[in-house]
Amino acid sequence: MLEINADRLWQRLMDMARIGATKAGGCNRQALTDEDAAGRALFLSWAEQAGCSTRLDEIGNLFIRREGRDKEAGAILIGSHLDTQPTGGKYDGIYGVLAGLELIETLNDRNIETDHPIEVVVWTNEEGCRFSTAMMGSAVWAGVMPLEAALSLQDSSGVSVAEALQATNQKGSELARAGDVKAAFELHIEQGPILEAENRVIGIVTGVQNMSRHWVRIHGQEVHAGPTPMQGRRDPMRALSRFLPRLYEMAEGIEGGRITFGIIEAQPASNNTVPGLLTLSVDIRHPDKAIYDRMVTQMHEIIEAACADEKTPVEMEKFFHAPGVVYDAACLDSVRAAIAQFDYPHMEMVSGAGHDACNVSEVAPTAMIFIPCEGGISHNEAEHIETEHATAGANILLHSVLHQACR
Repeated sequence: MLEINADRLWQRLMDMARIGATKAGGCNRQALTDEDAAGRALFLSWAEQAGCSTRLDEIGNLFIRREGRDKEAGAILIGSHLDTQPTGGKYDGIYGVLAGLELIETLNDRNIETDHPIEVVVWTNEEGCRFSTAMMGSAVWAGVMPLEAALSLQDSSGVSVAEALQATNQKGSELARAGDVKAAFELHIEQGPILEAENRVIGIVTGVQNMSRHWVRIHGQEVHAGPTPMQGRRDPMRALSRFLPRLYEMAEGIEGGRITFGIIEAQPASNNTVPGLLTLSVDIRHPDKAIYDRMVTQMHEIIEAACADEKTPVEMEKFFHAPGVVYDAACLDSVRAAIAQFDYPHMEMVSGAGHDACNVSEVAPTAMIFIPCEGGISHNEAEHIETEHATAGANILLHSVLHQACR
């Protein structure tokens, strides 16, 4: 049975983790920083040793290529990212990139040729923490986001993506445009607790759930906390106290439902004044579009009713929306065929988070593979995976790709 070199893959994960290493054991390698450029340079050095050709496009997406027997055939694309959160882990994204390189090296070691070329891509600014649009590089490549819109994004210091690309020498000459891709695969840590809880090693990711993010702005009346009786106040916090439990109950009562309130800000932020404005963010998700739509409608109704009771006018604005994704049946069958060759416990599942594969699926047949992460923890310096799980996922990726790359 053909298997990857587990020691080489793990050592390279540890070598990459030294770039931007944090004191708590994680990584800070944010997009288009010197640390990100150093990580890419290390990856490129390994790719060149493996005999791969390389190219860089105008949004900084980095591609390495192992040719197939048919140079005109569509590529088998393997992609993820090397950038991290400010206090990120060693594996989110990085694992998928380095497993793709390990796949190529395994084929080299065994002198195995494929009919189709194999490409591994490092997408730019997947995390969206330095520049506010997540999965940016793949979005531009897939035509989901205009190039100029991406280039004009700025970080908190006012540095634009265009400026950062130049400063880190990551701006390439190739057009950021999808080429001829026969099939695409992304291998990733789950970033949640389901596989671990179910004692499964491999997740066959059939799609990604519908998700959106909303601003809720509740207008109150600023009055003094002492002299003003409770009766008659127009207090947005009271409106919040009415609808927050009902929204949690709604989500908990729907299997697969998710609702999160990540930001709550009161203005003025004074300890003895009733707020005149309360702003909060709502993230709402579900795999089934009809149920997701119903959850959004119910959210509006619940918030509006509570605010009407408290005489606090409310405005709601959707500022992010990612429709659900159903991955390609033939690519998923390739993953299933790979699993059939191994004795790895597995399950089919829907991803709770967005990934570059969502954008790639707009222009190419795509599937994803998950492995567990300890405690479901990700975007955290404590992020951890087991070496045997890393090996298993890379083996499934290898055979999924071979299933598509060899006629």
